[in-house]
Amino acid sequence: MELHQLQMLRELGALGSVTAVAEALHVTPSAVSQHLAALQRDFRTPLTRKDGRRLTLTAAGEVLATAGAEAIDAMAAARSSLDDFENDSTGVVTISGFHSVGQALFGSLIRELDDSPAPPTVQLTDEDVAQSEFPALTARYDLVLAHRMEHSPPWPTDGVRSLALVREPLDVAVAASHPLAARGQVTSFDVVDSPWVTSRIGYSPDDVLRAVSAVAGRPVEIRHRINDYGAVAAVVAAGGVLGMLPRYTSRTVDDRDIVRLPLRGVSTHRMIDVLARPENLRRQSVRLVVEALQRVMARLRG
Repeated sequence: MELHQLQMLRELGALGSVTAVAEALHVTPSAVSQHLAALQRDFRTPLTRKDGRRLTLTAAGEVLATAGAEAIDAMAAARSSLDDFENDSTGVVTISGFHSVGQALFGSLIRELDDSPAPPTVQLTDEDVAQSEFPALTARYDLVLAHRMEHSPPWPTDGVRSLALVREPLDVAVAASHPLAARGQVTSFDVVDSPWVTSRIGYSPDDVLRAVSAVAGRPVEIRHRINDYGAVAAVVAAGGVLGMLPRYTSRTVDDRDIVRLPLRGVSTHRMIDVLARPENLRRQSVRLVVEALQRVMARLRG
């Protein structure tokens, strides 16, 4: 039993003929007859009867047509409520961000939205997961700030939409007193023989470091595995190890005692994207937050 079948049954009772129903609904009389026959298969009691050359409703058909009218009205009300929900710019929007992007964007996002005449209400949380786990977070949050290495497989498209925020390079971080600090840039051969502090496996810095090892043709000594970039910068500043820091989203780190150096000859870029379920992007409040995130990131990059 489908809603359009109930609508046809209802119109048959109101208009009195299959031809009139077809004209009212802009379909063929054959299509009306087929849908009414399909509806009849769901019920043992006859819903229609022949009255000469005309098709009319039985008493059971009239009962179902009345109930169908209530169902059609309820669906229209539901659609109206959904339209109001989707067009409400002040709705609640839940956002998940990994640690560094949260430090870089969350405060600026709140200030950006506060300047709007009717801002959405954002609810923020941090979820620092491995790259492969970001899409699943869209079941729990309206918007998910996610990162992946540029050369890695794209995000799944089945039930998830991705919007690019920025293409961000990762730079080598060295102590200000390190011999490499005076360089304008470094290569894999310059850094492969130094000990490192890097992220846990499955995160962007570790991906870059494995590429360094592959290009240089020898393994890298990993002394520390730390995901928090503030802690990475502190360990690098103490001397003795090199690290890897995102260029834009780790600028909350105090750089007085470290130097950032571009790494040449290796793909170091990661993509920072917004992931969301398609239905969430229909909401005006969600779209406003996405636009605000894009403005904040553009300023951060600039």
